[in-house]
Amino acid sequence: MATVTVTTENIDQLIADSKILILDFWADWCGPCRQFAPTFEAASEAHPDVVFGKVDTMDQQALAQAFGVQGIPNLTVFKEQIGIFQQAGALPPPAFEELISQVKDLDMDEVRKKIAEHQAEQGEAK
Repeated sequence: MATVTVTTENIDQLIADSKILILDFWADWCGPCRQFAPTFEAASEAHPDVVFGKVDTMDQQALAQAFGVQGIPNLTVFKEQIGIFQQAGALPPPAFEELISQVKDLDMDEVRKKIAEHQAEQGEAK
């Protein structure tokens, strides 16, 4: 699957419809972004079960701000509508493949359980 262009208009639908969504926040002027682009594109072809989205931070400044993007390139990952990873910096291909593998293997029932426990703890603290 090729990468999709992500905007404020389609982000919510992409998160809702994608079992796994990997976002690459980038800009034309960013050298590391240009270096990472082929790695991101190759992964999108190798993993048709994952949605790979590109967010142009110059065109989609409000979206980058909403996600708290401070540096680019920036990878943000959702699995089953839950944000599970965010990191600035380009990953070399083997590290990016390892990240994708870990995301695929992540037990979301366990993640939801930990979120519920955390929310309960926060409720008790108030």
